[in-house]
Amino acid sequence: MKTAIITVAGISSRFNKGIPEREKKLKAVFFEENKEDTLLFHLLQSCSFADRIIVVGGYQYEALCDYCNMLANHLKDKVTLVYNEHFEDLASGYSLYLGLKEAFKDDVDEILFVEGDLDIDRVSFEKAVNSPLSVLTYNYEPIYASKAVVLYKDENGRFRYAFNSDHGMLKIDGPFSCILNSGQLWKFTEVDNLKKANEGFYKEEKDGTNLRIIQRYLDLGTETELIGLKRWTNCNTREDYHRIVSYWEGDNK
Repeated sequence: MKTAIITVAGISSRFNKGIPEREKKLKAVFFEENKEDTLLFHLLQSCSFADRIIVVGGYQYEALCDYCNMLANHLKDKVTLVYNEHFEDLASGYSLYLGLKEAFKDDVDEILFVEGDLDIDRVSFEKAVNSPLSVLTYNYEPIYASKAVVLYKDENGRFRYAFNSDHGMLKIDGPFSCILNSGQLWKFTEVDNLKKANEGFYKEEKDGTNLRIIQRYLDLGTETELIGLKRWTNCNTREDYHRIVSYWEGDNK
């Protein structure tokens, strides 16, 4: 069984900056004219290969439920919604933990995970889906400590992550042989190792980011494929959203 997990629980603070409280929106389901012009809809389409798609929400959860109820049956029938009650007081790792916990209720063979505020070109996404290995991804944007998640290979040839949740300076401990801007799309094929990583996260560091679970998984040892994403946009602002819509319009021509 193939499962995809999309996390959309965050409070969308930068997306809603300067917007009156009553007009603030969950950015994953935000649209202006066409209800299919949402980040979530496009990610669901990319994840339609999966037998089950788990969407973890929190902020404006009712709006997420309402949107998913409007989906066509071929997508809606695959979606399982999970509520993260700690979307305000815990970091992104708890959303991934809940999504994995739900996924493990089935006899799952592989799990694809993507953060819900991303737009990724279909060809690159399909490369990750079709790989027989676990997948790490990177994008081609410059690396700025204030916003990038760094993926690097250490002196022992192991991939590691570095990120500053306060958006300040970054520090990498020790030598590295390559450094990349993480694409925040992953695939896991060693399910038993992923279960161990998820359990350890909850017991020891459940206030950490989703990178804590992923790093635990990598540290248990698994063969991975590294895939570059041709088009990658992290939607932080309304301006980012408008740029992404222009990409979608170009794709449809």
